[in-house]
Amino acid sequence: MVVKLAARSGQFSLGSVLSVDLGRTSTKACLCRNPDEVVLIPANVAHLSVEQVRRGGFESQPTDPLLDMWLEFQGRGYAIGQLAADFGANLGVGQSKVEDALVKVLAAVGYFSLQDKISVVLGLPYYSQEQFDREKEQITSLLRSPHVMSYRGELTSIDIERVWVMPEGYGSLIWCEAQDKKASSPDFPQLSIAVVDIGHQTTDFLMIDRFRFARGASKSVPFAMSQFYEQVAAQIQGADSQSLSLITAVNRPEGERFFRPRGATRPTNLDDMLPSLRRSFARELSSRLMDWLPERVTDVVVSGGGGEFFWTEFRPLLKEAQLKGHLAKPSRRANALGQYIYGEMQLAVIQNRLAVVG
Repeated sequence: MVVKLAARSGQFSLGSVLSVDLGRTSTKACLCRNPDEVVLIPANVAHLSVEQVRRGGFESQPTDPLLDMWLEFQGRGYAIGQLAADFGANLGVGQSKVEDALVKVLAAVGYFSLQDKISVVLGLPYYSQEQFDREKEQITSLLRSPHVMSYRGELTSIDIERVWVMPEGYGSLIWCEAQDKKASSPDFPQLSIAVVDIGHQTTDFLMIDRFRFARGASKSVPFAMSQFYEQVAAQIQGADSQSLSLITAVNRPEGERFFRPRGATRPTNLDDMLPSLRRSFARELSSRLMDWLPERVTDVVVSGGGGEFFWTEFRPLLKEAQLKGHLAKPSRRANALGQYIYGEMQLAVIQNRLAVVG
């Protein structure tokens, strides 16, 4: 039923749906269900003075905004993404995702040149029901209201009328269910499913019974790709585990994984160390998965950048446990795409109600 409702057009008089996946490596944002149109913005945010950010005003407007994202909001300046990294801002590992969430959403608003009324869909880690409810209330309060900002020197007004927040990883399941079905495709709404979303800061273990979120059996744990990058950085003198260049190098194809930390005269070939680190880390992650996995699970949906990275190690384990494994594709973008579909569905329901009243 979720996907049937969501199959309608995303164009409503109620405004656009902006999906924002607050990843710790990058913010994934989209306005439609086309994977090629999901933008990945590095998650770095630098808090600057208005004078500092305005110095970027000499840049010509055709400059790639992903390399030069800055905005002014409520008398303060912010650099986002690569520009923030250039100013020394890290990825904020360990912080609550509520922190800087408004700035990241406004950066996406500016990037897509949105105006007037919009609805926003986000995800948050599910450490506990109490913390999720508290952070959901905080982020909704921050976002839901009119906002005026200057994005790269251009004044922008936006009115965020609706905010929907779901547990991280749930969007990936919605995205998988929305795909064209084949005879061999799983019927997710009829199954007991575990969603394993391996991100940068957390791995989210969600239990979903016939599309019902099982609150008591779900949790997010602070063991994810950030720990893996720390292990890699520990092998390289002068390396920073939050370096965007290091993270990019780790995720390149074999034979192209070279990284040179600042001050080094020669790059390090990561292929010399990654295979053994990857096997040991995957074993630890797999052990945590099996310790948590509820007995009634028949299928496991794996998503997130880490899900794709460790898929070859996960797949044999799932087969050995006689579980059916499914990799959400594209893995890093699936959550944002599913969140968008959810928002599209919610607007369709509201539109139908207004039509009935009218």
